[in-house]
Amino acid sequence: MNRYYAAKAEEVQAKGRIIADVKGMEVGIFYVDGQYYAWRNVCPHAAAPVCEGPVCGTRLPSLVYEYEYGKHNEIVRCPWHGWEFDLRDGQHLAGGNAKLRGFPVELNGGDLFLLMR
Repeated sequence: MNRYYAAKAEEVQAKGRIIADVKGMEVGIFYVDGQYYAWRNVCPHAAAPVCEGPVCGTRLPSLVYEYEYGKHNEIVRCPWHGWEFDLRDGQHLAGGNAKLRGFPVELNGGDLFLLMR
């Protein structure tokens, strides 16, 4: 794996996310509960810029007529069709095989690097 500079950690912390160009591709870098996550800015459904969608929470499984909200600021919602993905693991919330393509993030002296081939 090679290391590629992606962003300043303080910028991602301040904004919650940034879209960076790393190795010729757009990557969304998110700061969630003290951790950094990097996802390719392509929705597996229709190639939309998924990382530009709203960061939010979602409705959790609950009993009929109950509404339980959770995962606040841990979900990104695709701006085109509303597909929701967990920012921690990239999984589509409705299940199945749809998942965001991610990259390990390394923090080094205030700089964030992505580990890629």
